Amino acid sequence: MIKTFVNLFKQKDIRKKIFFTLAMLFVFRLGAGIPVPLVDTDALLAGVADNSVLGIMNLLGGGALQNFSIFAMGVGPYITASIIIQLLAMDVVPALTEMAKSGQQGKRQLDKITRYAAVFLALFQAFTLTYAFDVNYGLLQDPSVSNFIYVSVVLTAGTMFLLWIGDRISSFGIGNGISIIIFAGIVSRIPFTFANLFNTMVDTSSNAALFSGVINFLLFTFMYLAIIILVIFMQKAERKIPIQYTSSNLRKGKNDVTYLPLKINSASVIPVIFASAVMTAPATAFSFFSQTQGLYTFFNDVFNFQKPLGLSIYAILIVVFTFFYTNLQVDPDKIAENLGKQGTYIPGIRPGSETKEYLSKVLNRITVLGALFLTFIAVLPYVLPMITDLPNTISVGGTGIIIVVGVALETMKDLEGQMTQKVYRGFIN
Repeated sequence: MIKTFVNLFKQKDIRKKIFFTLAMLFVFRLGAGIPVPLVDTDALLAGVADNSVLGIMNLLGGGALQNFSIFAMGVGPYITASIIIQLLAMDVVPALTEMAKSGQQGKRQLDKITRYAAVFLALFQAFTLTYAFDVNYGLLQDPSVSNFIYVSVVLTAGTMFLLWIGDRISSFGIGNGISIIIFAGIVSRIPFTFANLFNTMVDTSSNAALFSGVINFLLFTFMYLAIIILVIFMQKAERKIPIQYTSSNLRKGKNDVTYLPLKINSASVIPVIFASAVMTAPATAFSFFSQTQGLYTFFNDVFNFQKPLGLSIYAILIVVFTFFYTNLQVDPDKIAENLGKQGTYIPGIRPGSETKEYLSKVLNRITVLGALFLTFIAVLPYVLPMITDLPNTISVGGTGIIIVVGVALETMKDLEGQMTQKVYRGFIN
């Protein structure tokens, strides 16, 4: 691992991309500390701590919501818009479906539409958040209509600026820009989380309590590391399907066998992000309005991760989005077609429709395992306080670990691919 990092910085092009990415992330973290004008940020601390929906939004934004900074909404509106457009492109809106099947040109058009939708969603979410916070916590120093509009526009501009930073990282840096921004926001909160954890678990009133607290803190840290190892293992786990070559001039024999790898978790971290976005988007409009008691109680149960109903809906959404995104990423029909064109087949399975059905069956079976794994890790921080004495402010596992590990693995894979490509170019040239 250390050797890999050293080799990365030896390559001039890769080194420039790494430094460019770090510079963009510095701008992101700088903006996350700049509060929106005309607001009282002290009023938000209790609200974010007590509301699980806001906690998820604060997590994905790297603590920006807690400070009500210009990046308070993060890239959440864009993620929500992506979900909506992708769902509509699945034979719901013919024009969007045609774009989705039109290759790279169609994807660019879909992305453009997604960004326009993200602007409208960001405006709606910004106005709703500002109004809700002001009603319940007295957020605005002067709650006039012009100030509501002003703050909403600033928050929307912050979200769109984050998308621009993500595009710059994708084009001139390393990895997927949007994922890197979410990754950086979560990582920036880890030191604060462990400091808060230590202060909560360690009691310095006596030597015995101090010793017991330190032991519990170390056990918690060990559990945290164990879950990270589990996430890494599951993210890299594959189901290898044997592939046999019937004819190839590039191979030594006619019956050589290789493998087609299908990842247990082909959807990576996307289902967790999608499920979180779906839960937080409508909740922002209703979870604060305690004046209407019946409506507030209903939505508080539905979208609150600390309630059994809300947690169950969250788990179901993760499973649904895992299957949904896996089928977007891996197309058995296309794989079967490519195998036929290459003169290869799966031993014991006829080429064509039987190969497609077999791949679909295998993919669905391993996706069940991947979906259950994602669900277990994501709901763990909310289940533990229900069955143990741990406070709600302390979490182990969860969305943050899945996103951080998934993005880190994908980014390292991208860097290794660029480094290998550079070596091949140097050899050829």
